[in-house]
Amino acid sequence: MSHGYQDLVAWQKSMDLVESVYHLTENFPKQETYGLTIQIRRAAVSVPSNIAEGQAHYTNADFCRFLRISRGSLAELETQVLIAERLKYVAPEHEKPITAQIHEVSRIVSGLINSLQERD
Repeated sequence: MSHGYQDLVAWQKSMDLVESVYHLTENFPKQETYGLTIQIRRAAVSVPSNIAEGQAHYTNADFCRFLRISRGSLAELETQVLIAERLKYVAPEHEKPITAQIHEVSRIVSGLINSLQERD
């Protein structure tokens, strides 16, 4: 049985990324609860959310537009994680695996965009 977006590797990997981001940010300073913590989590949640929403649209062009938004959220997320590292909220050994996940999801999303564009 197909679940649409849930069958997409891009969505599955981005859900894994969200989980990693929540674990990464759970020990951020309390004063960042409504600052960087929420921004990082929102950027992460935006990725699979936009993949799901885009897949629910009827055209490849619409889907590609939402995938590009996901890719933008990934760039935003990477920047915010790097800011957290600079502020010493994240140790380099914890930043690198998250950044690697971000890059992996970005490559998969880019590949999906290319695939959809070739179909049109």
